[in-house]
Amino acid sequence: MRKIALSMVVIASVAMADENRVVTDVPVKETKSTFMDRLHMKGDLRLRHEEIERDDKDDKYRERYRLRYNLNFDITDNLIFESAISSGKGNPTSGNVSFKDDESIKDYFIDALKIDILDIAYKFDNSWIRAGKSKHHMYRPIKTQLIWDNDIRFEGVNYGYKDDSKNYRLGINRVHRLENDAESKDDIYMVVAQYVQSTKLENSKLNAGGGFYYYDGVKGNTTPYAKGALGNSLDANGFYENDYAILEAFSELKFKNILGKPFKVAGTLAYNTAVSSDNFGYDLSMQLGDTKKINDWKVGYTYRDIEKDAVFGAHNDSDFIAGGTDAKGHIITTKYKMAKNLDIGGHFQWSTLNASKASTGIESDYHRIQLDAILKF
Repeated sequence: MRKIALSMVVIASVAMADENRVVTDVPVKETKSTFMDRLHMKGDLRLRHEEIERDDKDDKYRERYRLRYNLNFDITDNLIFESAISSGKGNPTSGNVSFKDDESIKDYFIDALKIDILDIAYKFDNSWIRAGKSKHHMYRPIKTQLIWDNDIRFEGVNYGYKDDSKNYRLGINRVHRLENDAESKDDIYMVVAQYVQSTKLENSKLNAGGGFYYYDGVKGNTTPYAKGALGNSLDANGFYENDYAILEAFSELKFKNILGKPFKVAGTLAYNTAVSSDNFGYDLSMQLGDTKKINDWKVGYTYRDIEKDAVFGAHNDSDFIAGGTDAKGHIITTKYKMAKNLDIGGHFQWSTLNASKASTGIESDYHRIQLDAILKF
């Protein structure tokens, strides 16, 4: 953390120097004058009914919520303080909290909160630098969660660039430790790099690219979070058997109008180059529609097959097969914009747990239904 804090100070100093420099040959950028002009706040509350039916364990039927609130402040026109809180304390890949009859409101809306984002962002030209605990910034075709869950945060120093034809990201991060009894015995670090090339076609846009994500300090280490390895291989002592050096490749084709709606189709591959077996995963996805205006809708479909050591199981999709790897299956998602600040949606999953993933030691079916109402404020 001392390295991260020092990086934040350096970035802030550079930004301040840039702001104070006198420039005579370019127009002066209009600045925001009042405190409230510089303060940006938003949040959302999601209520969820969930059903999980599986062959190897008892079924679950539960009501859940997720609360998120962002507060950002423009220190200068280029330097931004970013922060957010979320429910789901102790879980890096989910903000969900299950309702229980014997718990007070305080337990849900105070004790369950975690600091989700806390960083400094410096933006210049087509680039940005973030230092601290930052929001998710890797490009994911149709928001695939094959490698990264939506809720994973990066704690370190990261750089990004984007223009009309390409974007890329680079970063060095520590695997964030949470307040639980299952922290790794040694630190784990991530080096991330990703490149995306965009090409405009006659009636569509093609995004193609890939990434490399190297985890330093995994093999021989304990699992970093309370939920364990989530499918990854462990030895007899409960230590990780393998390292994770994940090579990613993807292609995404986006059409503006198919049957009167925007349409996307994509394929994403993940290959762990540090392992010689059980190291490959992929998903194939498509989505029709969008939810930008009232009465808009969208529906998506994904087929995913992910071997046990293809990706780092503590960081990928927490909704697919209860998180992690070593399974395959189908996912259908839907969303409808009922009002300006209200969306309703659904998630329907039919999956198969491989024998080593299932608690019974034999291949098992896994079915999951989620029905959501999302209020934005």
